[in-house]
Amino acid sequence: MLLTTYSTHGFAYWALKAFAIVLALYGLALAAGGLWLVTLGGSWYYLPAGIGMLVSGILLLFMRIQGVWLYWLVFVATLVWALWEVGLEPWPLVPRLVAPAVIALLTLLFIPTVRRHSN
Repeated sequence: MLLTTYSTHGFAYWALKAFAIVLALYGLALAAGGLWLVTLGGSWYYLPAGIGMLVSGILLLFMRIQGVWLYWLVFVATLVWALWEVGLEPWPLVPRLVAPAVIALLTLLFIPTVRRHSN
């Protein structure tokens, strides 16, 4: 007799899990690169931003809403840093803000899933 089990979790749950893992790995890479940059005397932005993304991804993996708010804190810091670096010049702002903005919007889409599955 063949027994099959079905997950009670839908697409949004697994999409959030995948997103959280990718965010954590992205944060880990950014933090590692940021640490290297700091040792070379470069910008301190990347190390704390990477750590924030890593922790945000881990929190989201465990269905904690704090992961969303932490990422938004990182995003606001990124916005401030980008404006400080290049001012209001639109083209230099694009590579600094597009990916973080897309990630920020995705975190908002996952709020209902996090709330539904949080402890």
